[in-house]
Amino acid sequence: MIAINKYELMLIVDPEAEEARQKEIVDRLRATVEKGEGTVTGIDEWGRRKLAYDIKKRSEGVYTVITFTATPETLSEVERVLKITDEVLRFKTLRLTS
Repeated sequence: MIAINKYELMLIVDPEAEEARQKEIVDRLRATVEKGEGTVTGIDEWGRRKLAYDIKKRSEGVYTVITFTATPETLSEVERVLKITDEVLRFKTLRLTS
């Protein structure tokens, strides 16, 4: 039996990236989750906010929270995609309990 877990991912994107590119990053994550037979249950865009400390010489970031269900293998692929995306300043994934 394949374990399907619920996850919450907070994503901070470089505010210098164009809005279309920011949307493209979120769309790519959605496609990656759905390709791995997961489902995106919510996308909450928090917008531009000040960072507590500079990350990659940026003092602000564009925050997005994505809630989804997926297998651990799909989560690994999502995190791999985020790591190789230059505009992503930081991300954190939490597994939610039932």
